[in-house]
Amino acid sequence: LRAGRGEAWGPPCDEHLCSALPVPALIPVTAVCLGLFVVGVAGNLLTVLILWRCRELKTTTNLYLGSMAVSDLIILLGLPLDLYRLWRSRPWIFGQLLCRLSQYTSEACTYCTILHITALTVERYLAICFPLKAKVVITKRRVKAVIGALWAFALLSAAPFFFLVGVEQPDNQTDFSRECKAVQSGLLAAMLWVTTSYFVLPVLCLNVLYGLIGRELWRNKVQARGPTGTLREKRHRQTIRILGESQSGITQGMNLDHRTSSLFYLSASINPILYNLISKKYRAAAYKLLLHYLYNLRILIYIIWTNPL
Repeated sequence: LRAGRGEAWGPPCDEHLCSALPVPALIPVTAVCLGLFVVGVAGNLLTVLILWRCRELKTTTNLYLGSMAVSDLIILLGLPLDLYRLWRSRPWIFGQLLCRLSQYTSEACTYCTILHITALTVERYLAICFPLKAKVVITKRRVKAVIGALWAFALLSAAPFFFLVGVEQPDNQTDFSRECKAVQSGLLAAMLWVTTSYFVLPVLCLNVLYGLIGRELWRNKVQARGPTGTLREKRHRQTIRILGESQSGITQGMNLDHRTSSLFYLSASINPILYNLISKKYRAAAYKLLLHYLYNLRILIYIIWTNPL
């Protein structure tokens, strides 16, 4: 960029500012990312509140979805810092800890989301292909334990990223040269293998499970009798649609360097939209919750208005 279009649009770096992209490219990228930030934070926060408050939605599947919403929310909270790095890649002014922690958190939450989708797909496979065994094996307590294990494994496997990056300032250079970037070249190759494994292995696993689930759903469709079988098949298909779209979002987010790609944040913002489009129960719960908070807000405004200080 600096050697190509950057020369036509003006150099990205001068004595006051060093941006990762030319300004004409930064403006639309920033606008898209800010829109994803607002939609994603609001949507994932609403998802967490809905699944926490509504008892009828506290199913094993929704336990996974709620945990994924927390992971996506943490990812989105790091977006403003990434935008700052796009506009001002150096000097880095936030210190060594925040440099390392931001990269580590982003990677760990990405891994966590992938593991959640894989585990949820395994659960759906058991529920569809082995329904009687699934009722005994899949319980809320066990799902909570699995979710805890997934978080622990994701945090542990992303740990090298904490040491992979750091604030680098070449010798005999001014403070303006401080930059948050990869400083451990030896760890870089190893972490590339870890990241590749987190992409390739889950995708292969998901494709196999989707094939088995699709075959079982086709059999059930042929054998289904009465409204109960039709309703059960509809619920299964609904869950698979959510999982399929979530996998697509992860694929988009990992195709490019997520530090400079709005697609990475698209994958963290899209899930609440999918839930709203696909699930009638989610829409009803969201509407009820929003009405509740709007009512409380009106009462608060009325109290403040009628009782001035």
